[in-house]
Amino acid sequence: MILKSAAEDGSALRWRKSSHSDSSDPSDCVEVATTSGAVHVRDSKNAAGPRFAVAGPAWTEFVAYASQG
Repeated sequence: MILKSAAEDGSALRWRKSSHSDSSDPSDCVEVATTSGAVHVRDSKNAAGPRFAVAGPAWTEFVAYASQG
């Protein structure tokens, strides 16, 4: 995992929220941006704040695990 501070420029990343975000409070969500080497994650309520990145395969495993009932 790679931690990034708010001072690092992430403006080139294309952030998106999950289609499963709660529409009653759209700010209550995480956002992700994918690159060839990693998936970047940040808090949508604090877009300029800290974020982290994980390798694509690790993210795929996490999503598979999290989606299990």
